[in-house]
Amino acid sequence: MKRVVLSFAVLAACGSPTPQPLPPSSDVSRAPHQVHWSYAGETGPSHWGELTEEFATCATGRRQSPIDLAGPTPRDLPDVVFDYRPSPARILNNGHTIQVEVDPGNRIEVDGDGYELVQFHFHAPSEHIVAGEQADAELHLVHASAEGALAVVGVLIREGAVNAAVDPFWDELPAAPASARALDEEVLLEALLPSDRTIVRYDGSLTTPPCTEGVRWFVMTGTVELSRDQLAALTSIIAGNRRPVQPRNERAIEVDASPGRP
Repeated sequence: MKRVVLSFAVLAACGSPTPQPLPPSSDVSRAPHQVHWSYAGETGPSHWGELTEEFATCATGRRQSPIDLAGPTPRDLPDVVFDYRPSPARILNNGHTIQVEVDPGNRIEVDGDGYELVQFHFHAPSEHIVAGEQADAELHLVHASAEGALAVVGVLIREGAVNAAVDPFWDELPAAPASARALDEEVLLEALLPSDRTIVRYDGSLTTPPCTEGVRWFVMTGTVELSRDQLAALTSIIAGNRRPVQPRNERAIEVDASPGRP
């Protein structure tokens, strides 16, 4: 599988207004070129590839995300091993999503490769769908290897019971774009995941410009719940920040036939 390699400046900005791919040797402190994009109108998803040459893959790519996850092929796959722990974190509104940046020390391992959790963010409604069915929201946990390869864990969210796992930051959701600020409490990352660790896997892309391909996607089949009030707090800020489903283009979509337990 060809994997995208991005700088850590970009990894921390996945889902932000202007993520740009840079070679590993680049000066990661430099700000990327600012190109305005949105989720509607003339700067919306159907026009992303036209906004700048740097976003061309949004229009020409053949392994784009999100997709419909219907009909995955069952296989006995190596487990995705989660090593998450309570973590200090910072929250921000980057104009496109609510994003939480976490301290180092949280990782996943799959196929012998390790990926460090950099940040997580939200889309509402969900970007991935299952047999045409859309969830109320979706959580993306963005990980990077030491070489800069990306692996994203997707968690579908549905309306239901109150979810205490989001308490450390839900009352602090920034309603307007603002710089990151530290949270008073640690985030319990393990509690953000569903108890069912069955995962659908495929090779895809960033779901925001520049839509870079080579991203390893791990979307959990189990869902988590947020209450109606919790969802309303989120959607009052970021409703509609989803890219439409992209063509599958004969890509393999696999699901682990014998997943491990937490």
